[in-house]
Amino acid sequence: MSKLFGHQYDLFPFEVFSVSHFLMIAIFFCGSVVLYRFRDSFRKYDQEARGSMFFVLFLLETLYHFWLYKDGYWDISFTLPLQLCSLSLVLCLILLSTRAQFIFQIVYFIGITGAFMAILTPELFLGFPHFRFFQFFITHMFIIWTCLYFVFVHKFKPTRKGLFASFLFLNGSAGAAFIANKLTGGNYMFLAHKPSNGSLLDYFGPFPYYILTLEAVAFFLFFLLLIPFALKNRISRKLYDK
Repeated sequence: MSKLFGHQYDLFPFEVFSVSHFLMIAIFFCGSVVLYRFRDSFRKYDQEARGSMFFVLFLLETLYHFWLYKDGYWDISFTLPLQLCSLSLVLCLILLSTRAQFIFQIVYFIGITGAFMAILTPELFLGFPHFRFFQFFITHMFIIWTCLYFVFVHKFKPTRKGLFASFLFLNGSAGAAFIANKLTGGNYMFLAHKPSNGSLLDYFGPFPYYILTLEAVAFFLFFLLLIPFALKNRISRKLYDK
C-alpha cells in the first residue's frame, strides 16, 4: 500500500493514451453528461453540491501538497499556484463559495482550456493505480465540472468581455510566472521550457517561439468556448424578431 503513495516513478510509470488514460477521459465525458442530465436535481440541492465539489478540490490539493512534503519533495519551484490549472483550482474554490460572475468569466475560459489540455496530454509521471494518478485526473475533471456546473445549473454564460478579461488575466499571470521562474528556477506555465514528457507544445515550434504560438492558440480556444453561446444568442434574437 505504501508504494501507492511513494515516489518511485519506475513502479507505476504513466503512459499517454494507455487504457487507464482513456478510462479517465471516458469518466470525464460521462461525468459531464451526468451534470447536464441531472442539472435540475443539482439545482434543488445547490448548496450541498457546491459544498461537495469544494471539499473534493480542497482535499485533493491539500493531500497533494502533504504527499510532497512528507517525503521532502515539496519545492517552491513547482508548488506555487502559478500553473494555469493551479490558478484555475483556486478560482474554482472562490467561485463555489461566492458564485461571483466575474470569477466565472475568468475560470470558464482558462480553467476549461487548461484542464482539458491537461487531461488529454498530461504532464504526469506516475500512472495507475498510484495516488498521484487519481489526484491529478480527478482534480482536473472537477475544475471543468465546476465551470459546467455553473453553466448547466446556475445558467451562467461566458461573454466577449469575459473572454478578453480572461486573456488579460492569463497574460498577467504569465508575467508573474515568468518572474517566479527566474527566482526559483521553475517552469511555471511552461515558460522556461516545454514539458519533458511530451505535449501539444511539441508542435508549436522551438523555444521561445512556442510561447507566441501558445498565446494565439489560447485565444483561439477561448473563442471556441464562446461560440456555442454566441450562436444561441443569435438564434434566439432571430426567433424573437419573427
